[in-house]
Amino acid sequence: MTPTLAWQDGEFLKHGVQHRILSGSIHYFRIHPDLWEDRLRRVAATGFNTVDTYVAWNFHEPDEGSPDFTGPRDLARFVTIAGDLGLDVILRPGPYICAEWTNGGLPSWLTARTRAPRSSEPVYQDAVARWLDVLLPRHVPLQAGHGGPVVAVQLENEYGSYGDDAAHLAWLRQALLDRGVTELLYTADGPTDVMLDAGMVDGTLAAATFGSRAKEAAAKLSARRPGEPFLCAELWNGWFDHWGEHHHVRSPESAAGTLREIIDLGGSVSVYMAHGGTNFGLWAGANHDGRRIQPTVTSYDSDAPVGEDGRVSEKFRLYREILAPASGRTVDELPALPPTAPRHAFSSAPVSPGDDLVSLATRGPAVRAARPLSLEELGVDAGLVTYRSSVTLPGHDVHLTVRGLHDRAYVFLDEDRIGTLERDDAEPAVLTLPGLGRVAELTLVVEALGRVNYGPLLGEHKGILGGVQVDRRLVHGWDHHLAPLDRWDDLDGLDGLDGLDGLADAVIDVEAPADGWLAVPGDGDRYVWLNGTLLGRLWACGPQRRLYAPAPLWRAGANRVAVLDLTGPATHVEVHPDPDFGPSEEYVESLPTGT
Repeated sequence: MTPTLAWQDGEFLKHGVQHRILSGSIHYFRIHPDLWEDRLRRVAATGFNTVDTYVAWNFHEPDEGSPDFTGPRDLARFVTIAGDLGLDVILRPGPYICAEWTNGGLPSWLTARTRAPRSSEPVYQDAVARWLDVLLPRHVPLQAGHGGPVVAVQLENEYGSYGDDAAHLAWLRQALLDRGVTELLYTADGPTDVMLDAGMVDGTLAAATFGSRAKEAAAKLSARRPGEPFLCAELWNGWFDHWGEHHHVRSPESAAGTLREIIDLGGSVSVYMAHGGTNFGLWAGANHDGRRIQPTVTSYDSDAPVGEDGRVSEKFRLYREILAPASGRTVDELPALPPTAPRHAFSSAPVSPGDDLVSLATRGPAVRAARPLSLEELGVDAGLVTYRSSVTLPGHDVHLTVRGLHDRAYVFLDEDRIGTLERDDAEPAVLTLPGLGRVAELTLVVEALGRVNYGPLLGEHKGILGGVQVDRRLVHGWDHHLAPLDRWDDLDGLDGLDGLDGLADAVIDVEAPADGWLAVPGDGDRYVWLNGTLLGRLWACGPQRRLYAPAPLWRAGANRVAVLDLTGPATHVEVHPDPDFGPSEEYVESLPTGT
């Protein structure tokens, strides 16, 4: 079957007619499914003729052998809506996607048993083959050659930033072809010599990802692939945030200037992100600076032209002026922008105190082991794991040492909070314990932060990966209690609304569902649920100060907001009509470190 998109003399052809790909990135897994059509309409109104989305494997198959393509995971429905709106679709199935998504989209059950993801290792490739056997039969029929909107499929993602297993890339390309992919295949890599050379695949279009200096990127691609069209597979018009940093923004003029440069060079483009969305639940990923983990915030707004709650910005207006003529239209001929969604007015409600952290984190049944077990060994992907053991303490102070802490531990001695340990890969985590001169109960509530989604630490494990010592003596005999947080109701013996009984909570009354932004003022790190849905993390260090709570999660009348306090009790919850992403700083491009 002939691909819908071909190229000749450096230009794309669609059904033989000169064509320019004007794509906007938008991820179905970061948007409530009731809002998919609204967000796609807004992306179309920006002037894009195409949308592209990653496919997050771990979102569809968090438990091995039980893939899910329903509700928020109904990728075929998302693609069909886009097609019905007149948009072409590019699928980016990875299987590694980065995307600031935990573990780069790879399931933790897979990286628990392979030390060589994204390679020719048989364990990894066998799992990928089984996944593609499930994924592709559902979506091959949505290719343009079969009457659907899918015109291109990306092969892996920025592989040149990770490895040099050319045989694996060739295997993956053939795996897609063997399962019926007939549309345009392409790779996407950073515009450096090393990245492009390690990421390109014979017989597959090579594209680049960058935020500026389009002419330089085009020259590097052209030198390697003369005659191929210039495609910027990701134009970074904003950036993501880590907790403890400022919110990254990119001025509309700067972003629009690079977009215009690509267009003036005759190139095609995908703007990353056209609409960013939200890292609901525990799906936010993390980076690593060589010593400490850098968890990504809940918001994935990314300073996109279509904001997290759908509102449009000056970037949206400037993009329309560039994209409309690039697609042979006037601004007035672009699709209309949907009406602005209603938003809740400001309100506040007191928080009723809940159970203490240790009581909440030890509600599930215990798993006994001689040594501390990792989350992977316990079969848990994310959340909290409580480690509890008895220790004999002398009459003088001693040092508690936790080796291989991933990532944060709240330490209790006989139910009294002693302190907090933070992951530091340069040295073990150490805390002083008081000399009690007796046997005491030691409890460590360990919080797994987002899994690294980019770089050589992809697939690292969580929990306590080494030993726990009191001075020089190893502590043995541990009870493990699991609190996955986003799937708390799966644990035996838990009742109530999604297993949330016992958490601090507030009741907010509203007349009708609408968009809102939830804040929990005070000096504390927290998880926040709305009517049983885990919205995400909210940390005192910022920058993000409010969590997006989309209209479909609300109901007329009473709405329950549940709060799990990790470091400080909440006194009240606030509803706001607008976001607060915290203090901002201008995005400055460096070598690719994500997306």
